[in-house]
Amino acid sequence: MEIRELIQPDHVLDRLEARDKEQLLAEIARRAAEAAGLDPKAVLAALSAREALGSTGVGHGVAVPHARIAGLRRLVGLFARLSRAVDFAAIDDQPVDIVFLMLIPAEAGNEYLAALSAVSRRLRDRDVLRRLRAADGSAVLYDLLVAPAPAPKAGP
Repeated sequence: MEIRELIQPDHVLDRLEARDKEQLLAEIARRAAEAAGLDPKAVLAALSAREALGSTGVGHGVAVPHARIAGLRRLVGLFARLSRAVDFAAIDDQPVDIVFLMLIPAEAGNEYLAALSAVSRRLRDRDVLRRLRAADGSAVLYDLLVAPAPAPKAGP
């Protein structure tokens, strides 16, 4: 699965303001719910329930909050670069400034694992993270997210 299948250009938020994890989750839940035609309270409740199981802060300033949502027909992605990093109880205890939200249909099979894997691979790349943090505007952020991954380098 490719990231461009998960996210549209208007689902990329640049310099999103949030004072803490709770406000961040509420804001991205609201925006994703609006984009998907869902109830924002239901989306926030699902995200909060998932976070209660363990933080989706995966390290290096990145979080990948995700939740299954009843009534959702397709995977929905939303990307946000924060104006200032917030504590997200990440695995490495570092604050988060890069967030990729995924809403997953409740009845989805394993295709969501391919989506999570694609997002995780992209956001584990330190060069991609550096470029995302230096990018100027939502359009550039989107292009960086959906750009094809570079081919693996050949060995000696």
